[in-house]
Amino acid sequence: MIRDIFMPALSSTMTEGKIVSWVKSPGEKVSKGETVLVVESDKADMDVESFYDGYLAVILVEAGQEAPVGEAIAYIAETEAEIELAKAQGKTAAAAPSKPVETPEIAPPPVSIPVAAVKDNGRLVASPRAKKLAKELKVDLKTLVGSGPHGRITAEDVEKSTGKVSTAPAPVITPPQPVSVPVAAPKAPIPTSAPVGRTVPLTTLQKAVAQNMSVSLQVPTFQVGYTITTDPLDQLYQQLKSKGVTMTALLAKAVANTLAKHPIVNACYSDAGIQYHGAINVAVAVAMPDGGLITPVLRSANQMDIYSLSRSWKDLVDRARSKQLQPEEYNSGTFTISNLGMFGVDRFTAILPPNQGAILAVGASRPQIVVNKDGLFGVQKQMTVNLTSDHRVIYGADAASFLQDLAKLIETEVQSLTM
Repeated sequence: MIRDIFMPALSSTMTEGKIVSWVKSPGEKVSKGETVLVVESDKADMDVESFYDGYLAVILVEAGQEAPVGEAIAYIAETEAEIELAKAQGKTAAAAPSKPVETPEIAPPPVSIPVAAVKDNGRLVASPRAKKLAKELKVDLKTLVGSGPHGRITAEDVEKSTGKVSTAPAPVITPPQPVSVPVAAPKAPIPTSAPVGRTVPLTTLQKAVAQNMSVSLQVPTFQVGYTITTDPLDQLYQQLKSKGVTMTALLAKAVANTLAKHPIVNACYSDAGIQYHGAINVAVAVAMPDGGLITPVLRSANQMDIYSLSRSWKDLVDRARSKQLQPEEYNSGTFTISNLGMFGVDRFTAILPPNQGAILAVGASRPQIVVNKDGLFGVQKQMTVNLTSDHRVIYGADAASFLQDLAKLIETEVQSLTM
């Protein structure tokens, strides 16, 4: 029997993928669950495993080329004798690409992930990074229960099984960040030159961002701004940065704790009604060096201590920039933070991401002359935040109440972030 390898959907927004490399060559034996190729999705490079045993007979889409989700990109022959038959089918497909050549009973891989995410014939399915980490830490995957989609084992599951993820302060020391700015991520390099006079095709990531933004602009949104005094937050950061705590983690923790009091701001619109999420997953926008952006997600951020949150953020950013994030690590956000403060931007309006109810735009923290309640002048560091909300879910009073509580936490209850 000749079977197809389809271009998988590695995320809910992916419509096409680019083949980074083929791990197997035509004629090589392939085992079920073995990595066959690496695909660049709209957010990350991911391994794609085979659903069948057999031989990689024909590659229809070469490395560096793109294909729509669900399109056949290679054939697997069950036996060596069928390789030539598969090659003949490949020539037919090249001559008439619109005509399906797969057998009727074979369906494309599941939309949510590139590999089967269930136990299959005793084989436990785990992410490539989880497998690598389990080997390094000598963890038996059979003893774990996966927290990923459909029970898929993630790297975090492996770490938790060893007790590596803890509430104790981490000994890792990160480079100091400017105290006056709650930095969202390491500053992305700014191109010093541009291909003037030429049209440069969009990358897969840039295409996905453009498509998502077009969808987002169809949502009825409104904006509410608020000015927050950041001196207490800056002081706490100075106390904790030597323990590996980042300003981004402090800001994400403050937002997550405030969202716990305002579930409507953590909700989103759906055709069936308002969807109240069961977890508070804070996504933070990160600029990619080669263009576009990605939003790594700090899952259940309100339930994590500030030290674990900081370690998780550093790991997410490192793997995001090397395009090694798993889908659940960038598409599971329930609320997003976008920070341009590191560029000196005072205030801006962020575009609402799909399937979320609100996004917070964070400006730079700057010294400001203020008048206190006694009428005396003084200097305080302040930042302006701007909340963009879906008006189908969140009303003006909801947004204002959320920002009031966020400001109260940062200005007077900031020590609670360490508890």
